[in-house]
Order: sequence, then C-alpha cells, then structure tokens
Amino acid sequence: MELKTGVSKQDIREQIWDYMESQNLADFPRPVHHRIPNFKSKKTLLVPTPRLRTGLFNKITPPPGATKDILRKCATSQGVRNYSTPVGLDSRVLVDLVVVGSVAVSEKGWRIGKGEGYADLEYAMMVSMGAVSQGTPVVTIVHDCQVIDIPEALLEDHDLTVDYILTPTRVIATGCERPKPTGILWSKISREVMGKIPILRSLRYRERQAGKDVSLQDEPRHLLGTGSQQPPPLSTVRRPGDPHQPECCSGQGDDGPSNTVYIGNLPQDAQVSELKRALRELGAVPQRLTWQGPQCRAFLHYEAPTSAQQAVSCLQGLRLGATTLKVALARQQKVGDETGSCADEQYPVTRLSQTCEDVCCSGPRGT
Repeated sequence: MELKTGVSKQDIREQIWDYMESQNLADFPRPVHHRIPNFKSKKTLLVPTPRLRTGLFNKITPPPGATKDILRKCATSQGVRNYSTPVGLDSRVLVDLVVVGSVAVSEKGWRIGKGEGYADLEYAMMVSMGAVSQGTPVVTIVHDCQVIDIPEALLEDHDLTVDYILTPTRVIATGCERPKPTGILWSKISREVMGKIPILRSLRYRERQAGKDVSLQDEPRHLLGTGSQQPPPLSTVRRPGDPHQPECCSGQGDDGPSNTVYIGNLPQDAQVSELKRALRELGAVPQRLTWQGPQCRAFLHYEAPTSAQQAVSCLQGLRLGATTLKVALARQQKVGDETGSCADEQYPVTRLSQTCEDVCCSGPRGT
C-alpha cells in the first residue's frame, strides 16, 4: 500500500491498521487497532497422514473464528482428524515449501531422520505426483546441538537433503548441491511396506502403466525387472439384475460402517476385466464385484468395513484409460422389504438394470 507523506508515526500506525482491517488481512486478535498485527499469509498447510495409512496429505482447514487454542490443536494428530480433509493423487497440488523433522543435520544439508524412512518416502511420493521439484526448498528446524558433521558415506540415493536449517540462534543456508530423490526407488520398497501403505500401491500401479520398472526389493526372482506380477484370473458369473445395491456416500450409513465400495464415472466402453486387473495390481481385490456398465458404476464387496476403507484409500486417483474414477464408501440403509418389515441390508436409490454382472473374486476359475 502507498502511505501518505508528511505524517506522524501515529498517522502511519492508523493507516496500516485501517488498511489491514478493511482488507480483512489481520488475524486474531480483532480489531487490529492498537496491536501488533497477526496477518493471514493465505498459505495452505498440508500435513502427512500419520504413517501414510490413508493417504499422503491432509489439508488443515481451521474453523471460522478459530481461537488460539483451536489453532494449536490443529497442529496435533487430533486436530488433523477433526480439521482436515484428504488430498487425492489427482489434486494437482503444488507445494511451495517442505518442512521436515530431523534427528541430526549437517551444515552441508545432509540429514538423518529417526530411521523409519517416512520423510524420504513422503518426499519421493510428492515428486511422483508432481507436487514438488528440485527447486522446491526443504527446511528443517532443530536445536543447535543437532547440527553436526555427517560423513557423506552414510548418505544413500533415497535420502532427502535440506536447503535451510533453522535453530534458536542461526539460519543456515546449506547451499546443498546433492540431488534430491527424483521419485520412488521401488527397489528399496519391500512387499511388507507396500501392504501397509495403500496410496503407495496406487502410485506403483500408475508408474507401471507408464512403463516404468516398479520391481520391489523382495519380489520373487522371476518377477524382477518388470514388476508385472499377474495374479490368477477371477471368476465371473452372470445373473439377472439384483434389485438391491448400496448407494454412494462419504461416510457410514444408518447401521454403521459399510463393507461395500462404490466405483463411479466408469468410461462408457470400460470392460469389467480392466477393473479386475487394476484391483489385482493394487492389492484391493474384493470378495465380490457387482458390475453395472450401462450406469457407468460398480460395487466392490469386502469382508469387513476396515477392508473397504483401506480399499477406498488405495483406489483414490484410480484411472481407466484417461478417466479418473470416483471411489467412495457405499451407504447402508434400512429399507422395508416387500412384506413391510425392515431388512438390515444394503439398498440403492436406483435399481440395477437387467444387464448387471456379479463377479466372484474368490477363486481362479477362468475369466
């Protein structure tokens, strides 16, 4: 803003206070007059999902008029649960700054974490989804005692380096020239880790579709090199239209969490075999799959609600061809049956057509 000339310090204060108040730039406390302003930076805070169990990012969104106590709570794991929303693989988010924790760091920018590799993996996943680049600054905040000399021989290709170190007494620009990870090194990922992180399976599926080598650390020898393990074919049974199917929703229904997943936005020319293949490769095979091609949707039936929730996380961003599918938990409802009683089953808003296909996913009996 442009200030008037020939004014007193108090005039300047009043102009600043008036402008920030009129433009709604000041944060708490309000009004801003006679105070040191706390301004809104209009930056979006993304936090990693704990241990990447249900995704990569969560977007923190404090409630309107949040107090200091609520803002502090937003920075805790409880706050992430209460005041955040997941960010999917197709969100096209661009991260301007990465803040990472460290156990030890050197003035050259070499970093040591707590040994579980999550920070390195989170960064590699951000690279894979296009959220960061080599030019995105990485910052760590540590105590002065954590800044030490680290032998370069300890660094591996997947280790993340930092550009700036903030301590209680210094700001250190490392000038680190060692390249940061350029993506996920699948040869460093075990099948056990893949089983724990559904979104990692989604990224692997995408990179395999792009023709990249996604061989895992401990895959059987005959599968190394292509990463293209082909599970046994699933059996398919055609039957008349089932009048009852669940509807799509984003949470649990009247009778608790659902064990059925809704797949929508299927391409008009999609084949059930394409979806089955994707489910196998992502490790999200259901007990049964109901295919509704004419309605461009399908339903995946799992043994337990926890399995369905894991599948939803794993399948976020799933594509068939150039189309991104809609994935959500299906809602369970109590609906009166033909005799007027209530049945604890899953029901749809609309009925299936007579061309639905029910696919049993429990055995290798042909396609």
